[in-house]
Amino acid sequence: MKMEKVPTVTVQKRRVRVVRGKPVFYNSPRIKSAKALLVAHLKQHRPSKPYDSGVRLRVSRLFPKGRHKDGEYRITKPGTDNLQKILKGCMTLCGFWTDDALVASEICEKFWADVPGTAAENKTA
Repeated sequence: MKMEKVPTVTVQKRRVRVVRGKPVFYNSPRIKSAKALLVAHLKQHRPSKPYDSGVRLRVSRLFPKGRHKDGEYRITKPGTDNLQKILKGCMTLCGFWTDDALVASEICEKFWADVPGTAAENKTA
């Protein structure tokens, strides 16, 4: 599956406020928007039944290249682990699997590219 827009916001950018002396965490409008974009796209590609065994997830994030070369690794923030958290959370919401703990193997790459987007592939063991 290929997604044209590349959400770069991460769940680490959650906000916090104090209510009655206790921290309450909530998602910023940017996180809500990124999740809505991902969920809308992912729903079209969910499997007919959720995976129930080990999954290999391969994701390529392709960012607008600007002054970089096409195919050059992107070595700036956000990190791949943070990008994966929001994606896997949305895949869980969409019913790809019952729990993202089923992801037993992950390959996540980020590149500068002529054509930006996100490409993902899942395979079961």
